[in-house]
Amino acid sequence: MPALASILLAASAAQAAQPQAQLSGAEQARYLNELKHLYLTNDERQALLAQSNELLDTYAVRAAFQVGQPDRHDQVYQLSVGAPGELLIQQKTREAEGVKLEVRNQRLEVFGVDPYIKYDCPPTERTCVLKNPQDGSPWLTIRRDHQGAAELAKALSFLLRNLQRG
Repeated sequence: MPALASILLAASAAQAAQPQAQLSGAEQARYLNELKHLYLTNDERQALLAQSNELLDTYAVRAAFQVGQPDRHDQVYQLSVGAPGELLIQQKTREAEGVKLEVRNQRLEVFGVDPYIKYDCPPTERTCVLKNPQDGSPWLTIRRDHQGAAELAKALSFLLRNLQRG
């Protein structure tokens, strides 16, 4: 019996690491309506963008949580919408002392990519990494929080699907 329990536990952990792509139409509508109500808008895209940015801020890698690490820094992301089918990502990295600030901008073309965001929260790391939907490479890094990573992956997946509609 212990072997069966460990298999079930492993299967549920693997499933938890995947975005909730299997939401039914009613569940999807409820989720989007809750976000529109939360952010006081009738626009799904605005609500999804606001939710994604809120989660990115909530689970951002912060120097204050990196006690004892040699290279402490803040790493914060901000998303916006560019041209049709384009998601803009701004990454700001600031050293713990607050002196050096590095800003990087990326564009993600959403047409033709799998909109379901995958992520990984390795047990040996202090962070979770969301995977780039274009090639599966590391894309966004947040502090290690499985539930936060799952919520962010869900919001980003819905946002990408929304952007793919044009």
